Amino acid sequence: MSERKFTGKHAAAVFIGAFGVIIGVNILLAYSAIKTFPGLEVKNSYVASQEFNTRLHAQEALGWSVRADASGGLVTVSITDQAGQPVEVSDLKAVLGRATHVKEDIEPAFTFDGTVYVARAELGDGNWNIRMVARADDGTEFTQRVVLHVKG
Repeated sequence: MSERKFTGKHAAAVFIGAFGVIIGVNILLAYSAIKTFPGLEVKNSYVASQEFNTRLHAQEALGWSVRADASGGLVTVSITDQAGQPVEVSDLKAVLGRATHVKEDIEPAFTFDGTVYVARAELGDGNWNIRMVARADDGTEFTQRVVLHVKG
């Protein structure tokens, strides 16, 4: 049996194969990142940054606290004032989704029951986020991301 020699053609094949795998994986990861990117948060980040402190101080002046819970196919969002009393807002919009991706995002229709906001949503176990925007009676916008942990 004769010994095989490692030639320049073999070295080129190994070199091209190794870099081919690296480039292929990079292309796959870049494609996946672009495909799952949900989009821009704001149209103009400079303008948003200039208004941030004003909106923050107005929101903090409301003194609201928010808490979310999920059980039995219902999601509840509790908004309370500084005295711990329930707050009924003039408008509430919320997006409920996983913390890691947007493909399971839903916009539940929350209704106020006199104490908390309630919406029907069947959620799997794990971490969820409620990205909510509530408007006070005076027009002040209250924006918050509420973390929701669901356990089976």
